[in-house]
Amino acid sequence: MTGFFYDPNIHPYSEYRLRYLDVARSCKKLGIELIEGEYDFEAWIDAVRGLEKEPEKAARCEVCFDKRFITSAKKALELGEKKITTTLLVSPLKSQEQLKRVGEDFYKKHGVEFIAVDYRSGGGTQDQSRVTKEQQLYRQDYCGCLYGLTMQRERQNKLMDEMFSPISGQILPASIEERLAMYEHRIELEDESKEYRITKQKFLNYRQFFCSVTCKKENIPAYALHYSTLPRKKVQGRIEYEVHYLHYFNRDEIKFITLAYFNKQNNTQFKTVQELIFHPIDIEKEIQFRQNITGEAYDLSPIFIVDTIPTGKLSITLDAKAYEDTKEKLIII
Repeated sequence: MTGFFYDPNIHPYSEYRLRYLDVARSCKKLGIELIEGEYDFEAWIDAVRGLEKEPEKAARCEVCFDKRFITSAKKALELGEKKITTTLLVSPLKSQEQLKRVGEDFYKKHGVEFIAVDYRSGGGTQDQSRVTKEQQLYRQDYCGCLYGLTMQRERQNKLMDEMFSPISGQILPASIEERLAMYEHRIELEDESKEYRITKQKFLNYRQFFCSVTCKKENIPAYALHYSTLPRKKVQGRIEYEVHYLHYFNRDEIKFITLAYFNKQNNTQFKTVQELIFHPIDIEKEIQFRQNITGEAYDLSPIFIVDTIPTGKLSITLDAKAYEDTKEKLIII
């Protein structure tokens, strides 16, 4: 048996790497050779163009199957094989009848037989859940493609935070990048024969969409600390007073601090706020800093870091969201 990982539909790319990593781990445990196909995402986008709004198990999925079947069959023939199957058969998000229809049609055209086994019947779905839990496999909660993810998150009325990837490279809580780093670490632990468990944790998550501070229509470089939120996206006012390096705005519990104070408290040497924006400290350190200066573990008031404290009337725009979420956590036993 040979494994062929060909999933150009998976998006974003960090999610693709995470899924490939977990498949590679399973193949290594089972002694199965694994070949990675090309991640030709743009070609996949072209193939399903015009079908973006199609629901799950409809026309877009069929085109996606066709593309992946053809590429997989070519690889099978290249390896001297005449039969193929797919792990999609175990997915509750996919139609087995649709897969079988595409596979049978493909066999007639290309001569590569598609082996369709109903792994879900006879307690197969329950067995799949058992094995997944026992082997601590990564279990994704969406099919993989951008369009399926968009519709699924809209139905759930949930923020599509999988698509957030800061230009700074900062790893956000419960992001794909955080999970990828965690699953890479677990492979290191297995190589060292160290025991671990992967559990889940509920927490307050946060994503920031946009932030700006202006004075007399001139932009003031400002960095909003993690968990900074406003009841409305825009507010105007002035800084009224200062207590222990915290400068208090006259609206919405907003506070300002200088970059010099931030550097002193975090033992950093940022020359400008612009530099901080593109090279921020780790999220954990940032959250700890917020707690240190406010004295509260769950403070959500907006805190802005600026080069110097501005005077005059300020216009502040902050589009951000704090929300209940769940993330995976690795515990070394």
